[in-house]
Amino acid sequence: MRLSSILNGQHFGNLAKVHGIVTYKLSPFEQRAFAGAISKGLPNMVRRFRSNVFIVTPPFILGYLIYDLTERKHTALLRKNPADYANDE
Repeated sequence: MRLSSILNGQHFGNLAKVHGIVTYKLSPFEQRAFAGAISKGLPNMVRRFRSNVFIVTPPFILGYLIYDLTERKHTALLRKNPADYANDE
């Protein structure tokens, strides 16, 4: 059985008839895609950044400090102890 025989030539977006619901569509050529992008978008971006910066940054700072401490400890453990070789000739 082919899928086209089930759909009867219709597309997936038009399979059911919906009654009692009115929809309005605006042509993509009539829309202004960047309307208010600078006047409303930039202040909104700044507001959202300021509201989340104190939630997001502490884990990153803590992670960096743990990583840095671990790297320093690893480097220190790789070095030989000079006191072990003080009496060598």
